[in-house]
Amino acid sequence: MNRLVSHRFGHWLRSAALCLTLAGCASSYVVLLPNADGTVGKVQVTSANGTNLLERPFQGALTSANAGQTFETTRERIQTDFADALAASPRKPVRFVLYFEAGGATLTPESQQELAKVVDEIATRKVPDISITGHTDTEGDANANLQLGLERAHQVRTLLASPQLTAENVAIESHGEKNLLVPTADNVAEPRNRRVEITVR
Repeated sequence: MNRLVSHRFGHWLRSAALCLTLAGCASSYVVLLPNADGTVGKVQVTSANGTNLLERPFQGALTSANAGQTFETTRERIQTDFADALAASPRKPVRFVLYFEAGGATLTPESQQELAKVVDEIATRKVPDISITGHTDTEGDANANLQLGLERAHQVRTLLASPQLTAENVAIESHGEKNLLVPTADNVAEPRNRRVEITVR
């Protein structure tokens, strides 16, 4: 195969695909990658010579191929051929859930320990983008719970204090007793609903 000179990275139809241009010719090829959960979508590669449908993990096709001309590649080959594109692709978001004692903004002992993992994840990101969303159970008044959710979110923001975190890259909000993790009737104390959800991008 010719020396590789450039890479292009794209997502289509909720599937990951890599497209690579080969040196010395007008051809490039597209390879279908599995999603993070192992599922695979489909990618259609169309040129003047025909259309190829990629629907298996690591199935590829030249962008100039005739219909029906696909090939199989390997994870190792993709790591070699697309090293630059993979290195430049954005890291996946990481989600954390921290839980609170009833009626206030005090983390449970287990979640106090979990907080260190959030701090470590933020530290690995050059320019982190953080969303912090507070939640409550349905015990008490809905408006008061909206405020309590916001108090919990702000408490977590304070505990995550870092020079990397600024007003520009941290979004804080409250859903109160809406969007319950565990659906319950009104005025039900449910520990798993007393939480803050953090997404680190």
